Amino acid sequence: MDFPDGRRVRGTGLRRRRQNVLPPEFAVYLLGKDPYIEDFQYRWVRWRDFRLPDSTDDAVGGLREAHRRAEFERVEITCGGGIGRTGTAMALLAVISGVNPDDAVAWMREHYTPRRHGGALHPLPATPDHMRRRIAACQTHPRCRRVSTARGWLTPRNERKAVGCMRLTRR
Repeated sequence: MDFPDGRRVRGTGLRRRRQNVLPPEFAVYLLGKDPYIEDFQYRWVRWRDFRLPDSTDDAVGGLREAHRRAEFERVEITCGGGIGRTGTAMALLAVISGVNPDDAVAWMREHYTPRRHGGALHPLPATPDHMRRRIAACQTHPRCRRVSTARGWLTPRNERKAVGCMRLTRR
């Protein structure tokens, strides 16, 4: 993806196959565990799925380093799926590159969309619907089906089971 200041950074997910793409010279991994990559230099930021980074200073430092190195090197930002944490990090890189902070999320939705359907790019859904889909996905998970009710609402009787299941889906 090209940023307004001319730097180029690739956003991807570890679960995506690398198709005819050269490996990066530097990468920032936004994961819960260190990936232990030996092929190129990388910086690991402990950032578990569906959460904030464990250290904001470490996350900002890693992204500043990626921005600095993107001027001369192939740089990659990677999380598990390449959508949530990577999109958030790319929005921060857009702000560092000169995009107005109030417009960063809209700018990212317009320029970075890892989801492809039929070869055409589609924008990410609005944040409230996107969060609702994550919560609704828990209702369709095999371990959650016994928790959901006909309307999808939790009742006090099954709330204890749902809390355990939600913890599993947020990791």
